[in-house]
Amino acid sequence: MTSDHSSSALPAGYRLRPLTAADRRALVDLDTWAFPDPHSTGEFDELPLPLTWERTVGVEAGAPSGGTDGLAAMHASYPFSEFPVPGATLPTAGLTWVGVHPQHRRRGLLTAMIDHHLERCRERGEALSALFAAETAIYGRFGYGKAADDLRLTVPRGAALRDVPGAAEHTVRVEHADRARHGDLVARLHRAPGLPAGPAGINRPGWATRETDALWESYWADPKSFRASGRESLRIVVVERDGEARGYATFRRSMDWQVTGPRGTVHLGDVVALDAAAARALWGVLLDLDLMSSTDPFLLPVDDAIMSLLVDPRAAGARITDNVWVRVVDVPAALAGRRYQADVDVVLGVSDARLPDNAGSWRLRATAFGAATCERTDAAPDLELDVRELGAAYLGGTSLVALAGAGLVAERTPGALVRASAAFGWPLAPACGWVF
Repeated sequence: MTSDHSSSALPAGYRLRPLTAADRRALVDLDTWAFPDPHSTGEFDELPLPLTWERTVGVEAGAPSGGTDGLAAMHASYPFSEFPVPGATLPTAGLTWVGVHPQHRRRGLLTAMIDHHLERCRERGEALSALFAAETAIYGRFGYGKAADDLRLTVPRGAALRDVPGAAEHTVRVEHADRARHGDLVARLHRAPGLPAGPAGINRPGWATRETDALWESYWADPKSFRASGRESLRIVVVERDGEARGYATFRRSMDWQVTGPRGTVHLGDVVALDAAAARALWGVLLDLDLMSSTDPFLLPVDDAIMSLLVDPRAAGARITDNVWVRVVDVPAALAGRRYQADVDVVLGVSDARLPDNAGSWRLRATAFGAATCERTDAAPDLELDVRELGAAYLGGTSLVALAGAGLVAERTPGALVRASAAFGWPLAPACGWVF
């Protein structure tokens, strides 16, 4: 599909068209059809929309009279100009707001929208597309691979934590979250996650930050009518050392009064700490708030400090679920654009049914934590895999060896699989701390 919103891949009676702010009500109405919501369309008027309108596209259903039946489907993307990949950042499209009206399902509209989205990614020079999958069975057929997992916990109040030198030197502020007061602090600290020491560029892959004002407006919006399950307004904990903010967490509490006493819950949003001492100081506050019986973190990286700080991690009932999914849109740009944790010289045979330019043999060469090159070659591949598995391994959180164990990567040159798997890994587990 081309950038003029051609409808060549759509069934008869449908057409793509760009959406604008004038389409807000229709867009919200369609979204509540695709994702059932108890709020009326009018109630959404008090919420800022996080969308970038020039990246928002609808599928319009044509009526026999020549008019329109309204929006049948839509999709949008967020512009991540600095999406973290291992050791670097790459322009990435954050696919979002994908929905089809129930009346128009099973007609190929999603396929047409994904093809349009991938073509637009290429035109904009975005080597990757990333998303959170509402249904995990959908996006694999379009070449997206599960590239990261996240951790869900229910930590009992007062859970014992291991000591960390320097933690007690932090001061703590617990306040109403306010953009005017905390906006710059949150934006700055949210960009920081990585190893505090070690080789330069050891960042957390997938840790996308909100790069547009519309996304930040949506983040700070806090209308009472949209708070879930009796939760309070947004609060924030800030830990500081020598007057410098070293970590923060956003949270909301909800109360549940039982005969045996209060059983409140702390529902966490962002949890960011710059080092181990700050993390210990932050979690020490979050796990000991009055009237609460548990603290429920959301979207933590699987290697978050809390799992090592807890004396009894089993009591937190850890659950793992899928986080970011990645689609490699431009194989050579994506593979050359990240860093590798070991030297590698391997020929990858890639298959890609949707983007044939990606298919074929690619020679990847890199030194540990140094620059990489990726060029097309006529050489026989050392490893063969689909672009879906390449996306799954791309952020360093999914092992090529593990994928081969499931029959999804084929080794053609003995030893190539282990060497490439070591190179594709990364010291920090990939994760994104918010759903986009």
